[in-house]
Amino acid sequence: PALRRLCHHLLAHYQKGTRPVRDWRTTTNVAIDLMVYAILSVDEKDQVLTTYIWYRQHWTDEFLKWDPAGFDNLTQISLPVESIWVPDILINEFVDVGKSPHVPYVYVSHHGEVQNLKPIQVMTSCSLDIYNFPFDIQNCSLTFTSWLHHIRDINLSLWRQPELLKFDRSVFMNQGEWELLYVLSHFQEFSVKSSDSYAEMKFYVVIRRRPLFYTVSLLLPSIFLMVMDIVGFYLPPHSGERVSFKITLLLGYSVFLIIVSDTLPATAVGTPLIGIYFVVCMALLVISLTETILIVHLVHKQDLQPHVPEWVKHLLLERATILLCIRDRKKFSQSRMQSLDTSRQVENNDSTAKPAPYVCEDPRECGAVGGTRSALAFAGRMEGSAALQEVLRETTAIRQLLEKREEFRDVAREWLQVGYVLDVLLFRVYLAAVLAYSITLGTLWSVWRDA
Repeated sequence: PALRRLCHHLLAHYQKGTRPVRDWRTTTNVAIDLMVYAILSVDEKDQVLTTYIWYRQHWTDEFLKWDPAGFDNLTQISLPVESIWVPDILINEFVDVGKSPHVPYVYVSHHGEVQNLKPIQVMTSCSLDIYNFPFDIQNCSLTFTSWLHHIRDINLSLWRQPELLKFDRSVFMNQGEWELLYVLSHFQEFSVKSSDSYAEMKFYVVIRRRPLFYTVSLLLPSIFLMVMDIVGFYLPPHSGERVSFKITLLLGYSVFLIIVSDTLPATAVGTPLIGIYFVVCMALLVISLTETILIVHLVHKQDLQPHVPEWVKHLLLERATILLCIRDRKKFSQSRMQSLDTSRQVENNDSTAKPAPYVCEDPRECGAVGGTRSALAFAGRMEGSAALQEVLRETTAIRQLLEKREEFRDVAREWLQVGYVLDVLLFRVYLAAVLAYSITLGTLWSVWRDA
């Protein structure tokens, strides 16, 4: 009976269409508060943030006061929200009506203080900066203001102190992709074209993405492929296996980018830094393959290869070997000297292999057969000289062929030496570029994450 009498007493002559003040010059002060319950989704493409908040507001209604002594000491009552005046406070960033539950009642105390507590699913527009993805921090604002009433009619204030509001995570569900850092509040007056001012209360919800999933699924596979590309430089450059190995790596990285393309956030504003990272890694793989093709072309044995130019020998075989601390050039020089010594020994053996002339031991034998031997010697000398000439021609041809082959081998050996030195030089330049790029990218991400 006391509740019924009090409800009838309060609502019998209540006019919910007018602002509940006895003097129209009195400003209605509405204190608001919010607590972030969950971050439901972040749509980078449409720039929409969906959050679930617990919203609270209270104001003083001068027509909803009573004496508790006349109503069985009742100091608080719940009334239907449709039966009383409610301020028209909205969120400026609203882009869609969320699936918020309807709370049909408000609490009213005997001093006329009305408390309206309700959960709201908020779908708001937010300028999302995804350049630092997946180490990004987003700052989205929720602006509460009266859509119609000026500041002299409805003013806004905070229910709690800003320090208590900032780090309040008592109801936040932090098991998703995003974690809540803090909530900042700021009051300001807003006017349009010198018209009357409106009261605004801004809440800045600062959230940070948890990067573990993206680090494992995006960064680590890319790092592993780049490491394998660096290891591939230790394959012999004169074999064709390095080219096929690097082509396989490039193909695998292309397939990897196709798979992860749906995971990366897509916006028309800009490209995330991780997208630039993938493009640079692909470019490094292409540069590595180009360098391998160049080295294989240099060291490949060809019969029509020219000699190595002197300036190339001076730059690569003298200056570069000292600069890079390469000692393989001595081995090539020693092997070349050994081959030249071998060819010289073959020439000496050929020259010493000529037949010695016949010497008579008995003078009488020489005198008896002198005439006959002189006739036979002339005929035999003619036939032997023709056979010897043929043998000498064949020997000379074989010797020229061996010398030509040895010259080709020397040319191929020189180009192989140049290819090895150039391969070491380009590998170290490539390794320095990869290390510098990795350190720069890691430093940027760590600085942004700490900031």
